[in-house]
Amino acid sequence: MMLPVTQVLAFGAWLVAQSKATLSAPTISIFQKPAGVIPPGGSTTICCSCQCDEGEFDLYKGGRWVRTLELRDSRAEFSISNATQKDAGGYSCQYRDGGAVLAHSETVEIRVQEFRLPEPVLSVLPGHNVAAGADVVFRCTIAHPNAGCFLYLEGWVKEFKFIPKDEDCKLSHVHKGNEGRYSCQCFARNVSFEWSAVSKTLDLVVRDYTWNNVVRLVLGAGVLLLLGLIVAEAMCTPCRTTGPR
Repeated sequence: MMLPVTQVLAFGAWLVAQSKATLSAPTISIFQKPAGVIPPGGSTTICCSCQCDEGEFDLYKGGRWVRTLELRDSRAEFSISNATQKDAGGYSCQYRDGGAVLAHSETVEIRVQEFRLPEPVLSVLPGHNVAAGADVVFRCTIAHPNAGCFLYLEGWVKEFKFIPKDEDCKLSHVHKGNEGRYSCQCFARNVSFEWSAVSKTLDLVVRDYTWNNVVRLVLGAGVLLLLGLIVAEAMCTPCRTTGPR
């Protein structure tokens, strides 16, 4: 049995729309700000972001819808305040535009625990402003004999690195992708986990002169080309103005 032309055209249009949606589906990210375990009564923010101009983010906890927010500056920020154990769990978000779900995020784990250890201090050697290719060492110091620590980087869905007791975290040959806001948090294993507060944040800046050099070379070549054209024009001008009398 032949299908009506209108149905065939409608089906073809639907296939085109679906293929476009699949090809243009954005990549979205989710992270906690500030990162780390939060205490009862504390607060945190779940950030969902994408390279999108408009649309909405739906926040889910354990597969259940929590809240919907419109994008602002390509992100939506869901706040949790006066946290309790009921707020702990895995959160994810989905991006919608025009009623169609276009992308899903990973899951970020929110943990709520009492803080029983002293607050650690995060430091970086040789400093927080380094040249690309340098080796950087993060040190999370805490007044506790048996505590291990996590190093956090804002924007990551999980911990950046685990730092065992009495050890540092070394990043070799850093690049622009290592830039960002770092913090650390420590824990000890007794009958259960005991946590510290999160350290004060530290911003790592990586100076990369490669791109600047490329820009300078391009500008220099442009100036030389312009000078060459000017000289060529000046040399050809007498040829055009002088002729047989």
